[in-house]
Amino acid sequence: MTAAMAENAQTPHRRVWDELLKAWRELDVPEGWHAEIDEGQIHVVPPPHAHHHHIAAKLHRALYRSLPEDLEVYQTLGIHIAPLDKLYVPDLVVMPGELITSADSDDTNPMDAAEAFLVVEITSKSNAKDDRTKKLWAYAHAPVPTYLLIDRFDERGPTSTLFTEPENGAYKLTERVPFGREIHLPEPFGLSLDTSVFPV
Repeated sequence: MTAAMAENAQTPHRRVWDELLKAWRELDVPEGWHAEIDEGQIHVVPPPHAHHHHIAAKLHRALYRSLPEDLEVYQTLGIHIAPLDKLYVPDLVVMPGELITSADSDDTNPMDAAEAFLVVEITSKSNAKDDRTKKLWAYAHAPVPTYLLIDRFDERGPTSTLFTEPENGAYKLTERVPFGREIHLPEPFGLSLDTSVFPV
């Protein structure tokens, strides 16, 4: 099959995804902003509040106290949810460092979300609903084994929710605690997070 025939054999959906990914790679977003691909569109996300950054810093520090040597914590790393052709940039991603260091230095493709051990989203007022619904659904489909949602804007009060054991596009286990209580991350973390250090 020639290259032209192979290109013509692509489904319209695949061509749209390839065009979106090409545009995402070429975007020049302002510092602190990031771009995601969802529902066939590129969305540019503004920088979050300082409290958001503080929570990310506290999580980062806590994770490094218990992580195995081969795992690293990344901020603003693009990950591709291949079964759904979505591209998100979570607040934190825990992934094998070898996958990052072995990537070609000119390669701007997102990482495969299925390779992540943990994804963390910290809600902002503007995106809280997406983190609770669309991203929850997408990460379960990836599947990402552990999704931690830090939700400062939960209508019942600030909460941390841990979703584990994805199966058939849904997480089987959910643990939800209010800020102030500990939440336990399973292996390979084996970590109890103190959420009382999170600002509201």
